[in-house]
Amino acid sequence: MISKSKLKFIRSLSLKKFRDTEDAFLAEGPKVVSELAAAFPCRMLVGRSDYLAGTHSIVADEVVEVSQEELERCSQMRMPQHCLAVFGRKRVAAQQMSAQHDGLTLVLDDIQDPGNLGTIIRTCDWFGIRQIVCSANTADAFQPKVVQATMGALARVDITYTDLPDFFSRCPADISIYGTFLDGENLFTAPIENRRAVIVMGNEGHGISREAEAYIDRRLFIPNYPPGEVSGESLNVSIATAITLAEFRRRKLV
Repeated sequence: MISKSKLKFIRSLSLKKFRDTEDAFLAEGPKVVSELAAAFPCRMLVGRSDYLAGTHSIVADEVVEVSQEELERCSQMRMPQHCLAVFGRKRVAAQQMSAQHDGLTLVLDDIQDPGNLGTIIRTCDWFGIRQIVCSANTADAFQPKVVQATMGALARVDITYTDLPDFFSRCPADISIYGTFLDGENLFTAPIENRRAVIVMGNEGHGISREAEAYIDRRLFIPNYPPGEVSGESLNVSIATAITLAEFRRRKLV
């Protein structure tokens, strides 16, 4: 049985102020919990008896057995899956990212939708992007909806929040900074540097901010098809990110 204090603590992690105060976040489901346990310290593992008696290699500071009803009371999901866990966060300084830059870094300028952010993190994991730098107003990568949408990708992608102009100003001079715009060069034909580069993706409604735009070396555009035919005004930012990263990686493979 779970105590009222533990239940209150777990549920409090749905709010950013408590995640920041406790320096912790919540993850749910065997797959997500198992993947994150490889990268984050597990402070508390909460699960049904059948899950805890099964095969898993999660080392936790505390293990709490609960009934299905108790699990549902703890969970942020409509249909909780066997277990959840509280993990401690790891913090990566933006200065460390820029100093150790050895490939592609994705920069997110005020991405607001948790689903978009989770999908972007998962996409970065797929394409081997290990560094994401977020503006201070980008959605919290450790809120429950984002964590679940990443499907464990947080274990392999470092994320930091910082002032973007300050980050750009510290990037080495030989790193190219790209951004996506509606008036940019065709992504598929523009010359791009695919080894050491920063790619900036902007807010869902307003695009890249003027403060960030000032540091961009080359403006890119994802063309619709057929060229010139009437279509939607723009792509969803998570889809645009996937297309952009795929093209950068394709160039490196050919």
